[in-house]
Amino acid sequence: MAKKAVAVPNLEKTLETLETLVEKMESGDLSLEESLQAFEQGVRLTREAQQALQAAEQKVRILLKDEAEPEAFQPDDAD
Repeated sequence: MAKKAVAVPNLEKTLETLETLVEKMESGDLSLEESLQAFEQGVRLTREAQQALQAAEQKVRILLKDEAEPEAFQPDDAD
């Protein structure tokens, strides 16, 4: 059964964009309409960042779940 690929946003880029957006909003130079648009974009970016973190957490859980105790190396005596 093939797994469906899920697009995971780039967390670093999302956080960088969100930080820039917050700086613009904090400057106080935006009109009411621009502020509302920025707020809406900020909410979307926050959700994207949460999705990226959840996807990373899920991957870590899967990796830890599948982690088995390593076996000792047994060299072949084929000499």
